[in-house]
Amino acid sequence: MPKSSSSLASWSLAAAAAAALLVGCSAEAKLPKEEVADAVAEKLAAQTGQPKPDVTCPEDLVGKVGTSLRCKLTASDGTSIGVTTKVTSVDGSTINYDIKVDEKAS
Repeated sequence: MPKSSSSLASWSLAAAAAAALLVGCSAEAKLPKEEVADAVAEKLAAQTGQPKPDVTCPEDLVGKVGTSLRCKLTASDGTSIGVTTKVTSVDGSTINYDIKVDEKAS
């Protein structure tokens, strides 16, 4: 089992410049929290080569430029770290956002 510090460092490095593109189902440009969490987890797993982490988000992501949503990543060793998604642009029902993993565990 990897040490939590190296595991968290991998997530942080992978997400430092990560961006996700998701398509919402409604004209209101809102993404369900489950879809955001799943997309963030998939993106981080692909970038780190590690198993898909458990990511949870407290609410849906509203498609308004500048809007941020704080999610929580739980590593396989049980350590938690915050993940911020920030909307960078919206085109109809397509929401583009950046992902940033906190540098320290919470």
